[in-house]
Amino acid sequence: MIRQLSIFIQNEIGSVAGVTGILKMNNINLRAIASFDTPQFAILRMVVDQPEEAKNLLINSGFAVTMSEAIAVELEDSPGVLHDLLQVIADAGFGVNYIYSIVFRNGKIPLIILNTDNLEKTKEVLLEKGYSVAKQEDVL
Repeated sequence: MIRQLSIFIQNEIGSVAGVTGILKMNNINLRAIASFDTPQFAILRMVVDQPEEAKNLLINSGFAVTMSEAIAVELEDSPGVLHDLLQVIADAGFGVNYIYSIVFRNGKIPLIILNTDNLEKTKEVLLEKGYSVAKQEDVL
């Protein structure tokens, strides 16, 4: 499993740049990012190379930040592999809460990041089915 940050921001011009600017100023590498918005605010989910440091910096800059675990699964770049992964999860009886990806990994296979109703059991099912589940150091 990997650690991800969820940052609550105002849904206004420049708010995402405010977050990424803090990361840039502190030499923290952003590995994946997704934005989920509503009319008034957005939640940025991101994976960075220094999650604890990023969390502390963002909190000290006035952002509401939480850290949580997610599953990162290696998927080959070919038609249908994402569907097959999602079907395994559905067949095991778990719902997917959200999904996003890490595309560039220094020549490695892309990762799909997801959160389910039960992360531990989802991870077990995926490993039993032969999927490669990444660890935190795999996203650096």
